[in-house]
Amino acid sequence: MKVIRHTDADFPKRLQELTASSSLFDPGIEQRTRAILGAVQARGDAALLEFTERFDGARLSVDQLRLNHAELMAASLKADESLRSAVAEAEKNIATFARKSRRHGWQSKNSHGAKVGEKFDPFRRVGVYVPGGTAPLVSTALMTVTLAKVAGCPEIAVCTPCGKDGSVNPALLFAARAAGATEIYRVGGAQAIAAMAYGTATIGRVQKIFGPGNAYVVAAKRLLVGQVAIDLLPGPSEVLVLADDTAIPAFAAADMLAQAEHGSGHERVWLVTTSAKVLKAVQKEIAKQLPKLARRRFIERVLDDNTWLVQVKTIEDAVAVANQLAPEHCEVMTRNPRSLSEGILTAGAIFLGPFSPTVLGDYVAGPSHTLPTGGAGASFAGLTVDQFQRRTSVVEYSRASLKKALPAVRVFAGMEGLGAHGKSAEARK
Repeated sequence: MKVIRHTDADFPKRLQELTASSSLFDPGIEQRTRAILGAVQARGDAALLEFTERFDGARLSVDQLRLNHAELMAASLKADESLRSAVAEAEKNIATFARKSRRHGWQSKNSHGAKVGEKFDPFRRVGVYVPGGTAPLVSTALMTVTLAKVAGCPEIAVCTPCGKDGSVNPALLFAARAAGATEIYRVGGAQAIAAMAYGTATIGRVQKIFGPGNAYVVAAKRLLVGQVAIDLLPGPSEVLVLADDTAIPAFAAADMLAQAEHGSGHERVWLVTTSAKVLKAVQKEIAKQLPKLARRRFIERVLDDNTWLVQVKTIEDAVAVANQLAPEHCEVMTRNPRSLSEGILTAGAIFLGPFSPTVLGDYVAGPSHTLPTGGAGASFAGLTVDQFQRRTSVVEYSRASLKKALPAVRVFAGMEGLGAHGKSAEARK
């Protein structure tokens, strides 16, 4: 872990380390991703099989890429009552939250008396990426597919990595089906994103791709914008704990360790505090809690490379650092956390007070845990149901309203030298 204090002579310089480019923009990752995308575009399913064997260790045939009905039913039968209950509880909160933010069409009249408005239609076919790897993210299936279902998308294709034996975690399959997936493929990594964007003989092309993933998955999504629409850039997990002297160090340490355990090694963790005492106590708590964690070897990598403990002078400075970093998750452990959070303008999600750990947002609170990372939060918001809806503006003029618009149309057409524009309206007067 790197410790930085505002009293350090080189504090401004060291603070820049916190905002160094993330894995989202690593040129080496981008180059390797481009090669994968090109191979899938050129060779389709054959490239998917090759990459699945190379990266996942599974030798599949083309007809094994899509999970069949029998496999999905077998996964459903393995779901015990505790899993069914947890999935139902989470899905209920996610769907309720999504329904409240779904957009609806509207219509009004403009200054000419013409009818203008918007309509919102669900994308007909969407693709969802659900990470697997060292931790099959069952919750991600719920946090993405549920929104597609609430939006009304009729075709929801899910891609997720398989194990060396070609199997996919049955709990993940159960959750994806329960949430509304209509197709599930055992394809992971950048090659899955390419398959959904370009289409192959087995995996039909989608209109928009959703879901988080490792650095290669996110690079693929970024590189394919224009070929396909994407939701946002949700890469390796991040958490920033913003704390004053009232923070409980054991809670802060536990939350930092939780977000470091995902396993890619590119996760980023920050503590930003005004209290030297809290900083030292969190440092001790991390050392105390770490040996008890099963995924210690993954966490240690992140602690060594991508974890910073920062002491700032004032709480305003802490907020400024948070806004500069634009963290995926921002926990506010301070006096009056809600009031303070009003000044945090770039976080993917904000968690207020000592009893709102990030894990609640990861699993059951309701808002999707698919959030921007790598500083993208300065420009992107987290995943919401309206991103599964396609907006279209609607314009309807009558003869009378067209007549009112003609003088202004003539002026614009004349100024721009586009005579045919003007005549297309004049012809109807």
